[in-house]
Amino acid sequence: MAVFNEISPAQLMRLIGTPQCPVIVDVCIDDDFNDDPHLIPTAFRHPHTDVEGLSTRLNGRDAVIICHQGLKLSQGTAAHLRAIGLNAQILTGGNVAWRDAQLPRVPAAAIPGTTWVTRHRPKIDRIACPWLIRRFVDPDATFLFVPPASVQGVADRFGATPFDIEGTRWSHEGDSCTFDIMVREFGLSHPALDALATVVRAADTDRHDLAPQAAGLLAVSVGLSRMFREDTAQLDAGMLLYDALYRWARDGQNEGHDWPAGRA
Repeated sequence: MAVFNEISPAQLMRLIGTPQCPVIVDVCIDDDFNDDPHLIPTAFRHPHTDVEGLSTRLNGRDAVIICHQGLKLSQGTAAHLRAIGLNAQILTGGNVAWRDAQLPRVPAAAIPGTTWVTRHRPKIDRIACPWLIRRFVDPDATFLFVPPASVQGVADRFGATPFDIEGTRWSHEGDSCTFDIMVREFGLSHPALDALATVVRAADTDRHDLAPQAAGLLAVSVGLSRMFREDTAQLDAGMLLYDALYRWARDGQNEGHDWPAGRA
């Protein structure tokens, strides 16, 4: 039975992908990490010996501390954080329990950096992909929106990763859109994200037969692009849109609505 300062893999998975997700910190030693270099979605690595630096990085936010098996390293780090007034839990069973539960794990080598760049005036993929990255890979990621002809130059000069641009790793591939590629490459395949990916693909590639929600997503996305002149403001609004779509995909696909009820 989990104690008061523990959270189970299933409980943590319910929080990942939502704005309520705590900061997830991996404090396992290098040898354990190098044997299986994957991260729980949104986790970052931090040495267990640097609690002071970690407390500064957390800046008062709630945290879940993870080590290899959920024992001494995570327990000790979390206890130190609680001793200085922070809310810190550990993941029951650590990375081993998460892996054994077959929950999504992000290959560390797939994470390119914290700054991304794409074409300005986004519609679907260029809002959906930043949402995916911030909710499942890197909550602190920065997104730059520039004219199409400048994407590669900005990427080269500012150390940014280009996405949703032809000829790059993170772009359309066959019938798949960029969102599909990111779900695959970041190891995020999961029933809810797979369902959401189908809707994004259908809307982004004009194949509304794939998902009845696609027409609505396209309409709202075009509407948002008309409402905001500043792309980063549109992204902020779009985060709420995709938060809602994710919760629908995770919990609400079987729910309908009819009022008054019982009409012929």
